[in-house]
Amino acid sequence: MFVSVVIPTYNRRPILEKCLLALEEQSIDSSIEGFEVIVVDDGSTDGTPSWLKHKASIFPHVRLVEQDHGGPAQARNRGVENSRGEVIIFIDSDLVVTRSFLISHIKVLQRTWSRRGDRYCFTYGVVINTANFDNPTSELYKLQDTSWAYFATGNVAIDKKILELSGLFDTGFYLYGWEDLELGERLRQMGVRLVKCPQAIGYHWHPPFSLEQIPSLIRIERERAKMGLVFYRKHPTLRVRFIIQFTWIHFFLWELLTLGGIINERSLRPLLGFLIRQGYAGLAMELFRIALNRIGVRELFREAYFIGIG
Repeated sequence: MFVSVVIPTYNRRPILEKCLLALEEQSIDSSIEGFEVIVVDDGSTDGTPSWLKHKASIFPHVRLVEQDHGGPAQARNRGVENSRGEVIIFIDSDLVVTRSFLISHIKVLQRTWSRRGDRYCFTYGVVINTANFDNPTSELYKLQDTSWAYFATGNVAIDKKILELSGLFDTGFYLYGWEDLELGERLRQMGVRLVKCPQAIGYHWHPPFSLEQIPSLIRIERERAKMGLVFYRKHPTLRVRFIIQFTWIHFFLWELLTLGGIINERSLRPLLGFLIRQGYAGLAMELFRIALNRIGVRELFREAYFIGIG
């Protein structure tokens, strides 16, 4: 079986190098006749394409596809369209995988295909979040690493023909968020089942939380709100309302937890700074998420009001 790993990237060159090196070190057996790594550069401005071309000898499995900046949905679609594999594995460009990553996905897929008698399934691996750039795979699994998403492209493998039957990613998701979970809803409706694959482990690197990240995180949260409504308009169900937090339960919950907005990005700033200086950047981020959730939910309701969604 030939496997295609599809990776969209945008200005992630330092961690992308670790991501690609880990894929070059994969341990495979006869169940994988070969694999390719399709890196779709989404209009990076940090020199990623020229760097990849210069380092081609170090990354023999990598094929580069370039596009103007159009977002991860468009980039993943381009990757699938240019792939040669029977199975597509999606990961993000800031994910560093273990040596048994590919073979773990493939073995579980093959067992499940044999048991079911069809290929209407996908495998979902484990993503462990870490801020350790030098040694990301040293991070231990944490409770907050648990994901309840149905189809999240940080670490999934699926038969290419089944993926194509679904219609691929909706490029209407041009800002941050939800394009993979929306595809997941369509896969669910097709009867494509999630199969957990805990042996396929990826370490998701992100820089330690700092006060300088606050404006960017708020911008991303507002983008997620806008794209959340795109998701809901395509699938106007209670399930999707809960996924994107577009319910009065969520509205009042975050209002209550922030005391009606008294706890916000400005009032929290001194405490967040103190925690970061004491070496508790992770705790500071979790605390900031309370204010961030309120921002996102309020943006959802504000956008819904303007476009007439009840």
